[in-house]
Amino acid sequence: MNVETKYLRMIQGMKRRGRKDWTVYILRCGDGSLYTGIAKDVRARVKQHSEGRGATYTRTRLPVKLLYQQEGLTRSKALIREAQIKAMPRSKKEEIIDSLHNPVFKLRS
Repeated sequence: MNVETKYLRMIQGMKRRGRKDWTVYILRCGDGSLYTGIAKDVRARVKQHSEGRGATYTRTRLPVKLLYQQEGLTRSKALIREAQIKAMPRSKKEEIIDSLHNPVFKLRS
């Protein structure tokens, strides 16, 4: 590999870092519990959950319903936000979900 190719690959990798294409989402499971996760393609991820191919937690708690999503995050920020939401009491999560009285609340960061 020549130097030019090496640096071109490095620059392409730098461009990909920090892209704001991650989303934090909250699902309501069939048993009424809430599940929080992150994904680049929420529609595809919810489909996986619905088909029993998602997280182990949701596989035994079907059906699932998307209630909330916060888009436009880097992977790092999405992981931080996911951890924040998971640490919240259920009442606070319900407040987030109920904000704007919208069945699927989309928040752009």
